[in-house]
Amino acid sequence: MTVSAPLGLHVPDEPTVRAEEWLRAVNDGADLERVLTGDDGVTSWLWSRWRSLSATGLDERALGGIVFDYRRELWLWLAGERTWAQCCSGLIGRITRRIGEGDAPPG
Repeated sequence: MTVSAPLGLHVPDEPTVRAEEWLRAVNDGADLERVLTGDDGVTSWLWSRWRSLSATGLDERALGGIVFDYRRELWLWLAGERTWAQCCSGLIGRITRRIGEGDAPPG
C-alpha cells in the first residue's frame, strides 16, 4: 500500500522483524517510551526513512515527541490490533498536521 503525504512521507514496508524485537523488549520489561524513542527504536527507524522531514525544521527529537504522543496506536500495532498501514497512515497525518500548524521546533 502506498500512501503519500505532501512532504513526501510514505508508508514504508512494515518492519516485521523489528516489530517483533520491539514487542519482545516491552514484554520483557523495557519502557515503551524507550522502545519508541530510543536509539534503536521506532523513531530512529522512521527517521531513517523520512529524512525529508529535516527540510521542514522537524528534527529526530521532535519526531520522537510525535511518535510518543501516538504511543497508544503504535502499541496496538505492536500487539497486533492495528495494521501497519492503519498505524503509519495515522502517524503521517499527525506529522503533517503538526508541521502545518507551525508547531515544529526549529532544527
